[in-house]
Amino acid sequence: MLMTTLVFGHKSPDTDSTGSALIWEWFLNHTGITAKAALLGTPNTEAAFVAKRWKFDLPEIIADVEDGQSCVIVDTNNPAELPANINNADVLAIIDHHKLAGGLETKNPINITVRPLACTATIMHQMMGEHAGHMPEGIKGLMLSCILSDTLAFRSPTTTAIDKDLAESLAKDLGVDIETYAGEMFAAKSDVSAFSEAELLRMDSKEYEVDGKKFRISVLETTAPDIVLDRKAALMKAMPKVAKEDGVDQVLLFVVDILKEEATMLLPNALSKTIAEKSFDATVEGDSVILPGVMSRKKQIIPNLKV
Repeated sequence: MLMTTLVFGHKSPDTDSTGSALIWEWFLNHTGITAKAALLGTPNTEAAFVAKRWKFDLPEIIADVEDGQSCVIVDTNNPAELPANINNADVLAIIDHHKLAGGLETKNPINITVRPLACTATIMHQMMGEHAGHMPEGIKGLMLSCILSDTLAFRSPTTTAIDKDLAESLAKDLGVDIETYAGEMFAAKSDVSAFSEAELLRMDSKEYEVDGKKFRISVLETTAPDIVLDRKAALMKAMPKVAKEDGVDQVLLFVVDILKEEATMLLPNALSKTIAEKSFDATVEGDSVILPGVMSRKKQIIPNLKV
């Protein structure tokens, strides 16, 4: 019996990570390779909304992969965001749009596609070639959702003309008004009232090392930032515990206001204040600072971090 190939993205799954796993599951099965999407954690509220909107069940959450398990990694190449046993799995391919992190080992030569686009799903559309014409409505809906999520409906500086043109084409095919649908997605993303402070800090986060310091870099994108910022004191109190539990030196939290196109960075201690000053040339007064125009972790936050 042939082994089913697992397709999964990063821990703390967002819309692109969740949607791209489902998109590539469809493509592999469509081209004769038995595949199944999986998740490495509970998806955020936007991803759950998108899956329901386009009539998909959320993939199974897995804790790890077995030795020799064939898999395709999407929307990341960072070992810190992947299962602990990933280097003993049989990784067949990586499809991603982030910088190379290093540290992954594979059993054999593999296909790696990393392109400077805003969204993994956009890369997948390019890779599909003529097969893209066979995408069913639900897959088109997932692809559109991934692009709108990762570009913040074209507000993010990561947006390229390729991403925007594809999204507009998909929306036309589906009869979807982009601004209306994006508003529904962002409203779902902003509904975080049911989550604890620790869950919020891990919800949309990535681990990176900068100048010998390990960080969990958390971003909460919302059209209602006050819902998060009203919990500022509790969030800052939770940061040291989450950092200790996750084996990092510091949690950095950025609350991105999608409509105002700015981020508020919480500053619970001296280290975070130093980072804000050195990384973003910010004048720090108090326990938070507004960073005008900062919306992208990939393009504006991580590349600029200095300790």
